[in-house]
Amino acid sequence: MTAAALTGTLLLTGCGAQVEGAATARKVTVKRCGQEVEYTLPRRAVAYEAGSADKLFALGLTRHVHGYVMPPANPPVQESPWAAEYAKVKMLSDDLLNRELVVEAKADLVVAGWRSGFSDQRGITPAILDGLKIQSFMHAESCYNYPGYPERLTPFEGLYTDLERLGQIFGVEDRARSLIAGYRARVEAVRGQAPKGEPVPVFLYDSGTDKPFTAGSQVPPNDIIRFAGGRNVFAGLDARWSEVTWEAVVEAKPEVIIILDYGDKPAAEKIKFLKEYPATSKLPAVVNDRFHILDYNEGISGPRNIDGLEGFATYLRELEK
Repeated sequence: MTAAALTGTLLLTGCGAQVEGAATARKVTVKRCGQEVEYTLPRRAVAYEAGSADKLFALGLTRHVHGYVMPPANPPVQESPWAAEYAKVKMLSDDLLNRELVVEAKADLVVAGWRSGFSDQRGITPAILDGLKIQSFMHAESCYNYPGYPERLTPFEGLYTDLERLGQIFGVEDRARSLIAGYRARVEAVRGQAPKGEPVPVFLYDSGTDKPFTAGSQVPPNDIIRFAGGRNVFAGLDARWSEVTWEAVVEAKPEVIIILDYGDKPAAEKIKFLKEYPATSKLPAVVNDRFHILDYNEGISGPRNIDGLEGFATYLRELEK
């Protein structure tokens, strides 16, 4: 995060998150994916993963957050730009989001993504929470295939949309507008410095040995790659995180590989595998040792996407020298 952006964040959180309009009876209608939903002002929000919590903290809403659920893949919250804010709220679980946890926490808002937090299989969906009189908010980036109420936005536009909508729900619209404007300016600064000419082909390696798991067009790394001046070799996948084949990776001839780094799958192990695995050892990116490490929280929808973009853009510019 740049010094200017961090200063802005500190100013927001330092004000004690005094939400405009103290009346708890305040109601506002905001979209949850493509569905119009009426919200009251939350006082005990529960966030799933750092992307959700970061959005709330960046908006200065710490005192409205009861706690967070952080699965093992997420790097330690102590490494977050908002570490001080995480310390003020409760860690509720280091496992996946579930209905029992939310009910026990007496949550009045749950913030998560569709199929990344909310899940039919695990019995915690916005519809189920509606029945329990618990409000829910979904990341717009995850809404493209939400049943009944899909909404399609590019990943970074999804981030801005979430901040705008959360700003409306919590009555901090001005704060949200300021934050979004700052993020947009940082993105445009990166795009203005992107390498000229044919975009370099980039493969994001999340995990997998039999078959690789990678980023399709519906997740932030796709925008990170293209805004920085690269080309996601799997941008044609109309999906979020998706399994592909090693044959498709070899055929794409990536010149740069982004390694998604997270708690239970360290980047060093993934790089070692790619260098030793016969199918990938001859890839241009591997032969030339062109690996860029992207932090897990820079790759999922959240304010740290902008940091991830700036870091990868710097890496691509260095390759030109």
